[in-house]
Amino acid sequence: METFIHAYSWVDIRFLLQGLWVTIYVSLISIALSFVVGLILGLIRYMKIKYLSAIVGFIIDIIRNLPLLLIIFFTYFGLPQLGIVTNPTSASITALVIFEGAMLAEIVRSGIGSVDPGQMEGARSNGMSYGQAMYHVVMPQALHNMIPALLSQFVSLVKDTSLATIIVLPELLYHAQIIYSQNTTYLIPMYVIIAVMYFIICFCLSQVANYLQKKYNN
Repeated sequence: METFIHAYSWVDIRFLLQGLWVTIYVSLISIALSFVVGLILGLIRYMKIKYLSAIVGFIIDIIRNLPLLLIIFFTYFGLPQLGIVTNPTSASITALVIFEGAMLAEIVRSGIGSVDPGQMEGARSNGMSYGQAMYHVVMPQALHNMIPALLSQFVSLVKDTSLATIIVLPELLYHAQIIYSQNTTYLIPMYVIIAVMYFIICFCLSQVANYLQKKYNN
């Protein structure tokens, strides 16, 4: 018990909160950007545009079968070789957006495909263009169907930010490692508190998803 008390000094807690802020910042930016990317790619795949849909599908399949850690290494060490300057934060966000965008594209494609085709046909018969029917009729229903899968993927994204420790992103896990590297007796207390912090973030995401699901149901 004494070890836990000492490990949770205000200095250490404040240091962990700094790492937590980086985790939240990277997660929020990555969630927003990867959703936009996934939405666009998912629509392209669903619409079966000649050649383009096949090319996009091929790229998505490649990315989905690569380890996220490899993509992180590429964005941090590989992009500078191509003249694109990165830092741990931008490299982490880029890697997460690439990987999660590919994952979300399949969720979006499946979500749109789950909507009864009669909804599109009915909207078109009432004078709507394809784009209007997709935006006003199909997508709201598809998003409702996607909520559980989207939440699961966003939770995975939050947890995946810990992989960026390998490129020295100053996020939550990296800050915890610095603390217990100075005193190995703090290892268990640090893992306990970061587990609690990750749980809080993921729980908040689930509450947001529940709110959105209830809103759509109403």
